[in-house]
Amino acid sequence: MNRPTGLLSAETALVTSRFAVPGMRCAGCIAKLETGLPAMAGVAAARVNFTARQVLVSHDPALAMPDLVQAFAGLGFEANPIQDALGAPDSEARGLVKALAVAGFAAMNIMLLSVSVWSGAGGVTRDLFHLLSALIALPTIAYAGQPFYRSAWRALQAGHSNMDVPISIGVSLATALSLYESATHGAHAYFDSAVMLLFFLLAGRWLDAVMRDRARDGVSALLKHMAPGALVLADDGGSHWHRADALQPGMTLLVASGERLAADGLILDGRSHFDQSLITGEAMPVAIGPGGRVLAGTLNCGDAVQVTVTAAGADTSIADIARLMRDAAQGRSRYVRIADRAARFYAPAVHALALLSFIGWMLAGAGWHQSLLIAVAVLIITCPCALGLAVPAAQIVASGALMRAGVLVKDGSALERLAEADACVFDKTGTLTLGHPEPIDLPRLDPDAAGVALALARCSRHPLSEALRTALAAAGIRPRQVTLISETPGEGLRGQWRGQVVRLGRPTIETGGMMATALVIGNAPEQIIRFIDPLRPHAAQTISELQHLGLGSRILSGDAAATVAMVAAELGIPGEAGLDPATKLARINALTGAGARVLMVGDGLNDGPALAAGHVSMAPASAADASQMAADAVFLGSSLAPVAIAIRAARATQAVVRQNFALAIGYNIVAVPLAMAGLVTPLIAALAMSGSSIIVVANALRLKGAAR
Repeated sequence: MNRPTGLLSAETALVTSRFAVPGMRCAGCIAKLETGLPAMAGVAAARVNFTARQVLVSHDPALAMPDLVQAFAGLGFEANPIQDALGAPDSEARGLVKALAVAGFAAMNIMLLSVSVWSGAGGVTRDLFHLLSALIALPTIAYAGQPFYRSAWRALQAGHSNMDVPISIGVSLATALSLYESATHGAHAYFDSAVMLLFFLLAGRWLDAVMRDRARDGVSALLKHMAPGALVLADDGGSHWHRADALQPGMTLLVASGERLAADGLILDGRSHFDQSLITGEAMPVAIGPGGRVLAGTLNCGDAVQVTVTAAGADTSIADIARLMRDAAQGRSRYVRIADRAARFYAPAVHALALLSFIGWMLAGAGWHQSLLIAVAVLIITCPCALGLAVPAAQIVASGALMRAGVLVKDGSALERLAEADACVFDKTGTLTLGHPEPIDLPRLDPDAAGVALALARCSRHPLSEALRTALAAAGIRPRQVTLISETPGEGLRGQWRGQVVRLGRPTIETGGMMATALVIGNAPEQIIRFIDPLRPHAAQTISELQHLGLGSRILSGDAAATVAMVAAELGIPGEAGLDPATKLARINALTGAGARVLMVGDGLNDGPALAAGHVSMAPASAADASQMAADAVFLGSSLAPVAIAIRAARATQAVVRQNFALAIGYNIVAVPLAMAGLVTPLIAALAMSGSSIIVVANALRLKGAAR
């Protein structure tokens, strides 16, 4: 391999490359990659995203991509460069479920054939059933065992070991020994043990893969808010459609009403309202005129405007948020799950016990056949089926219970991190509140005034107008005959009623920081209609329960200070207002740096980086799709109660996981000495291994009521 010589100088401008590394399995893999890659000349650092199975490498630009791929191979990992930094790795669950189905079908058939042998069949009949079992088992083991064989081979090539090495050795030795027994007309073959072993191991790995695949980077969903393109005005007065990736700074875009922006820019001509809630979290559309800055992904709610492009493609604000989300997720991906921590020392211990058994019995004069039989029994009885099922079985059952309670958990490790959370950060609009303004001053309006307000409100798409229209219609108000209705962005609606000018729009007096609109009829004083964004049901109760569970709460919001202060005072928790995505992210990182394990709960696109940076995160089902994808769990309905329910269920799950590990370890403490003493055949070892797995699953089923 060609490598640049010498260490990186302080002046070297580093570049970053992203690699998909599907072979990462445990904490040992993380350590090998993050310490092994920087040992290569030209590589400054390597960071593992364990959930996404990706590695981000900072290196000298002179270092060729094939050299980096070869560096991964030298550590025992297959790596594929990801050209699109926002790309997602392919799921391995589909391949695992195929292997699981094959192993399950084969195991059932081989077990049926084995019944006759167990019942005492001998001679030609026994040999025939062994032959039929071999014909089923050999292709099954070759196909279903591939995930373990490939992983073990890469580790051995690199001079390392992992959990798949003893699995592969155990299955291979059991198969080889079974073939030998069949060829020599032996009494027992262990094809059923080998295939059943693969079935249980694949079940655990598939459950784990399913839970991991639910953890998705929200970047791709976030970028869907970008318009696919825009109408670009030419110098000759014509216009042409351009894809978003073809836009360049300096171009002039014509942005129609109801259209999302495809680039950042400045308004050249026109004035309109823009819904920037996805970027800033601000619930109300913002009036922007000539010279004002508008952002890609925001929605033009009013009149058509012309926009001069200042940033396009990867340089837009929404792309910056995507990068913040992706990079923030790196910190969470360094979390090492309890199963991975337990696996770190398991493989060398199993190797040592099996080798010790073989050598000990050889020295005792048992002969290679008997010694190998005992070693195989040790490998089978210690195969980590129960350990492999301990975590995913509990997480799957708990996730099902939470789903019935209205909480969708996307990542198995999220339950571990939820159980560890000791601080909670909430967004305000759409998270603590419902995100739908409701008028509170309607009883003050007389029927005529209410009818005029309804006639004007139904002609506007402004959120306050829509909320007012809904409330008035629900109250049975009938609209009055208002004519010549027009809307001016930033000002409101005007019309004529009974010869008088009527207006519904921005108040001219102070409203105490509350959302409000003003109704003016002729020369009469304006009538203020205030709005509130009501708290979610059980919000105060949930905050109190979180406090009881040891989680202090606070608000980090992009909304106006007055509205944030009102909600914070009502709930009795501190709050900060006017925060952009980068500042929210900085606040989360500061809390993490101080030792807190933060549960972030948010709903807006602007919450995406903070959701990715939190120790764990949740979003309501009403959240932007990017936020739902970035979050570890999504709760349904309008109530905030599922947040506390999820914490309690997660802690119960961790208790069961610890019990499962105790059961699995206790099984090994009892079974391994018996196997090493030669008192357990490979068949009995397989049955014992299966029994321990069933016990672990049965214990996990107690979590069905965890979300009550």
